[in-house]
Amino acid sequence: MHFQVLLCVLLASSWAGALEIQVPDDPVIAIFGRDTTLPCSFSPDANFSLADLSLIWQLTSTERLVHSFAGGQDVLANQERSYANRTALFYGQLPRGNVSLLLRRVQISDEGSFTCFVRVRDYSSAAVALQVAALYSKPNLNLEPNKNLKPGDLVTVTCHAFLGYPEATVLWQDGQGNNITENVTTSQVANREGLFDVHSVLRVALEPYSTYSCLVKNSLLQQEIHTSVTITGQHLMFPAVALWVSVGLAICLLVLLGALAYMCQKKIRQTCKEEKENAGIEEQDDGEGPKTALQPLKNVEIKEDIGEEID
Repeated sequence: MHFQVLLCVLLASSWAGALEIQVPDDPVIAIFGRDTTLPCSFSPDANFSLADLSLIWQLTSTERLVHSFAGGQDVLANQERSYANRTALFYGQLPRGNVSLLLRRVQISDEGSFTCFVRVRDYSSAAVALQVAALYSKPNLNLEPNKNLKPGDLVTVTCHAFLGYPEATVLWQDGQGNNITENVTTSQVANREGLFDVHSVLRVALEPYSTYSCLVKNSLLQQEIHTSVTITGQHLMFPAVALWVSVGLAICLLVLLGALAYMCQKKIRQTCKEEKENAGIEEQDDGEGPKTALQPLKNVEIKEDIGEEID
């Protein structure tokens, strides 16, 4: 039976609200590339027969056919091409009123609203929202430049995460946990399948022993993954010119200190000599006659005059 004709039959034979359908209030979250189920069910009467069941699943926005069932079998002649070989019902549970749709190999393009139309003797319909999600890969960090660095150099830290959905939230932190995202440029580009690749760039002035962390969040899946890089003194090198300049300055400083020490010692000796000379002059001027400074004893022979006369 043609899809439009079947739908018209359902609508024409319905009494609004006569058949109660149960669908989830919250969106169904499906993982990209995996199978998912769009729940839809009703409570059949005791004498319910599958021959009395007519079922249509369609896209709510475009009304394109996703799957249909009537007369005890699938009716897929007018099925939307993108859903070919990707849909099925839980046939063993149809007699119990489970008319949920199995959707295989979920794609990003499947995201949206699906309407479940059910007719037995009465008719009703309800919509199910589908959200698609994909986990991001663990981010990796690149540091440029990564050698011949010195403190104060401007460096670029790049964070990459791949194949996630929906768009991620990217947060950068330093080693103290401070948010430094204001210095970041982030871009997210979708590939042919609709999955996002995240590219976030942090530019900072280099400091030794610094840690930079990139945190990627997928809020829909409550996913938080991060990676970090720590720049230690081992990553910092001084250019050859700077090294020789440092050595030269060190040598000059040592020479200067040596010369200063020599001058100080010479000055101290001269001061001591002047103090001794000044002390000798003061003794001569005390009114008791000339005095001499004490001198060290020499090996001198002393003869004592004992008053004897020699003939």
